[in-house]
Amino acid sequence: MNKPPVIPKYLQHIRVVLCRPSHPANIGAAARAMKTMGLTRLYLVAPQLIETPMTPNPPLYKDSKTFSLPEESFTLASGATDVLEQAIIVDTLPQALHDTVISCALTSRRRELSVPLQNPRQGVSEILAAAKTCQECAIVFGNERFGLSIEETMNCNRLITINGNPDYFSLNLAQAVQVIAYEIFSQIDLPMEHLQDKAQMVTHQEIDGLIGHFSEVMQNVGFFERRNSERLLRRLRRLFDRNGVEREEIDILRGFLKTVTKSMDK
Repeated sequence: MNKPPVIPKYLQHIRVVLCRPSHPANIGAAARAMKTMGLTRLYLVAPQLIETPMTPNPPLYKDSKTFSLPEESFTLASGATDVLEQAIIVDTLPQALHDTVISCALTSRRRELSVPLQNPRQGVSEILAAAKTCQECAIVFGNERFGLSIEETMNCNRLITINGNPDYFSLNLAQAVQVIAYEIFSQIDLPMEHLQDKAQMVTHQEIDGLIGHFSEVMQNVGFFERRNSERLLRRLRRLFDRNGVEREEIDILRGFLKTVTKSMDK
């Protein structure tokens, strides 16, 4: 198997900002969605956590220095707990957007704003272009129930919407993060060769040996009776040459032919 490709360092210039997130599990699931797609910089703006079965007494947000995420967030993060541990917690959205040149507000509602609305593919393309030149970018997500406020949206200089079924469109926070994170990862276009085993193609001599083995077994079982053996073997060779047989496939066929021979000898 080939060596996995290296995640581009310029992704470190992209931050995901969750404004006033309310469900502890969504924060953890968002971190998992990010890391799966090579993103690690998470910002949390004044989390307003609600009670859940796993977190009956959620921590109240007073300020960024005293707040800490509950265990439920880390549980749902699975192997992405490092993203949560390194998350930056701030009091306001302008703090989370400090030093950014592009800040994309994720919204599914109509806004009376002059900023043009982009789909994820368009918005991500611009973000990556900026990140590649070491410019800071942010993707801003709103509260699970209310989304981004008009004031929060106006703090951003881009609008992105995830288009979907107009009769039923209901993505939760972590799902929305996953959609955008996947779009980012798909546009960096990393090769996938590391996911595929390197095929070991067989030599001409190995094909000859297989054809000879088939000829011997076919002869022994009477397959050539009333059939042109030379023509059959030529077509068999054409079949193997056309499909580019791998060594493991040759081994399977040879093993089968040996089993047939043993069963005849009993």
